[in-house]
Amino acid sequence: MIEINKSREERTRLKGELVSALMRWQEATQLFDETVGERLGLTAAERHCMSFLVEGPQPAGAIAETIGLTPAAVTSLVDRLEARGFVARQRNEADRRQVLVAPTEAATKIGERYYGQIAQEGEAMLDTMSTAELAIVKKFITVALELQQRQIERIRNDKAKPPAGLKPRR
Repeated sequence: MIEINKSREERTRLKGELVSALMRWQEATQLFDETVGERLGLTAAERHCMSFLVEGPQPAGAIAETIGLTPAAVTSLVDRLEARGFVARQRNEADRRQVLVAPTEAATKIGERYYGQIAQEGEAMLDTMSTAELAIVKKFITVALELQQRQIERIRNDKAKPPAGLKPRR
């Protein structure tokens, strides 16, 4: 019985340490992105858009859905990014009626400048892990991402008023 209690205590301790480490990692990631954004003069929405475009050219509607802005707000955001040389509009080769937003070569180079080293070091870190460890990390990140996405939708759809004394930003 002592072993079971010790095992439960160890599991509880590890879960607490994991939650704490995840919070610090999330905060460090956010601070890193904010620091890059400050250096480049990008708002949070502009950074989020640029991050989404790493996956490849996207229609404005997909950008709006991903970052939670109206189509009109995304048009304005894309106009600002285009004027600064971060993105370019291009026709979708599969459907010439659709316009896609794509990062420019200059934006890709800037991304490599600020994110390249962290990507290389992250790759080296992953190389130290076994296939089984990588599978566990992938599983955790996948389910954690799904959890975050569900919670984002829950909050976006929440029509309740904020607690007394707090006012929503307009």
